Formats: sequence, C-alpha cells, structure tokens
Amino acid sequence: MRIYGPNGTSTATAAPVARRPAGGTFSLSDSEPAQAQNPTVALRTLGGIDALIALQGIEEPAERRRRAVKHGRRALDALDELKLGLLSGTVDQSTLLRLKSAAADLRDGSGDDRLDSVLAEIDLRVAVELAKAGMS
Repeated sequence: MRIYGPNGTSTATAAPVARRPAGGTFSLSDSEPAQAQNPTVALRTLGGIDALIALQGIEEPAERRRRAVKHGRRALDALDELKLGLLSGTVDQSTLLRLKSAAADLRDGSGDDRLDSVLAEIDLRVAVELAKAGMS
C-alpha cells in the first residue's frame, strides 16, 4: 500500500510481472523506462497526540483528592502491618519495602490543605518507622 500525502491512501496495485529468462541470469528490460521517484512529503506534526497527552496530565480536584486519600490509607495499612509485626516479633523485609513504597506516594499534593496536613503527619510517622528499621 502506498500512502500519498499526509492523509491520503491509495489502493494497492500489483507490480507488473517480468518474465524470467530461462538461462537464470539477471538482466534489465530495456522496454520499461525507469520510474521517477515522487518527492518526499514532510510529515505533519501529530497535534492530536500532543493534545491527548496534555489532557491526560490535567486532573480534576476530586480525582486528585481521591488518589491522595487512597495513598494515605495504603500508608496507614502498611503502618498497621508493621505494628502487628513488631508486636508478634516477626518484622519481614517485605513489610518495610511496602512502607517505603507507600511513603513515596504520600508526597503528591491533593489540593486540600487539611488533607495535605494529615498526609504530612502520616509521612512523618512512616519516615520515623523507616529510620528505626535502618531504611531511609
């Protein structure tokens, strides 16, 4: 299939079949002139894709708040799991890694000052527990 221009397409056409000589040697036919090449066409900028990527970066405040609450709950669950592990005397490395991963997500702002202050307190508590465990 050959594409002409930035948006056009044309139907696929089969190339003319050349007869092969019986001798098995390669030769060019003098009867067919060489085809002139079409000048190359500059590609258009894909503005549609750029616009879609820009739209994906825009979040609604409710979506940002929902995501921040989800990250806060995940960090609190990891802290609770750490507490239970400390009480039972079996703190495993996976719990600490989960806590460290949850701490990385807490730094994104939600846009709500009260929620951000609660998330900062959770982040501080996670940092203290990670420092006690020797992980920074």
